[in-house]
Amino acid sequence: MSGEAAENEYTWIEGRISAESAIRGNKREVQAVYVRSSKFDRSLRGLRQLAQEAGIPFREAGDEFFAANARGQSHGGVLARVGPRRYAELDALVETGSRPFVAMLDGIEDPFNFGQAVRALYASGASGLVVRPRNWLSATAVVTRASAGASELLPTAVCDSALEAADFFRGHDLSIACTARKSAVSIYESDLTQPLFLLIGGEKRGITRSFLDQADLLLRIPYGRSFSRSLGAAASTAVIAFEVLRQRSAGKSGSPDAAEKAL
Repeated sequence: MSGEAAENEYTWIEGRISAESAIRGNKREVQAVYVRSSKFDRSLRGLRQLAQEAGIPFREAGDEFFAANARGQSHGGVLARVGPRRYAELDALVETGSRPFVAMLDGIEDPFNFGQAVRALYASGASGLVVRPRNWLSATAVVTRASAGASELLPTAVCDSALEAADFFRGHDLSIACTARKSAVSIYESDLTQPLFLLIGGEKRGITRSFLDQADLLLRIPYGRSFSRSLGAAASTAVIAFEVLRQRSAGKSGSPDAAEKAL
């Protein structure tokens, strides 16, 4: 399964952190980095050095160039022209340690929320991300900035459906988990230290009955007061992902895999 666009396609990544992450992540071709002529200062020396070490052209450009290629004014005077994303195979996501934690984001309808969810997964130490072939990673500029570059760093694979992904990871001894309203157990009372595949559904479509029926763990996030509304996908992802990190860091089932430091 491949989520790559045609080889001749390119897009733009905006901002210093996003450009640096694209270079460090090495999950797409970075064709060139552009800095606004009036912007270059000491804060961009590290980016220039990183680009030069990777053999990437580092160029100055004027305001007209940025107006023509940037989505808005939040780029901070930095643009990077990049090629299509190179996706990992599903197998690669379970080869990162003895207790992989893989998440799938499915049905999130806003690219900013998608990026925020990816940011939480990366910061919490998740092993990898699964997305459908049609996903918000095509909205590269928004997702990269919302994720603080994490979308360029987190290993990501493509799968046609959540059920197909669950079948694959169950075959690799991961427990299948998702949130649910009925028959669910608090995340604070569930063992999240085991190898885990977590499905996060969007606010509108949610998670299908067929997936709920075959999940090993039905999870709920306890609230501090009576509140009938569910958390948004990005917030739910962060709460659960950091509970996974907390339990594993506490050594509930042995010494945890090392969590990667945040950007």
